[in-house]
Amino acid sequence: MSDVVNLNKFRKTKARADKDKRASENRVKFGRTKAEKQAENTNQALIDKKLKGKKLGDDDQDPT
Repeated sequence: MSDVVNLNKFRKTKARADKDKRASENRVKFGRTKAEKQAENTNQALIDKKLKGKKLGDDDQDPT
């Protein structure tokens, strides 16, 4: 004979596993620390500042 399975317990276990899987995917997708975000923003600001200093001509003129 086969074992008796509690369907509620099975359903909850499956839902928990699905939730854990979704959470791990989101950690990979969105998981950056605040320090990493700030470091990236600082680096991007420095790059923009250097680039702005090397541009030729005025930004006020519209090329179209």
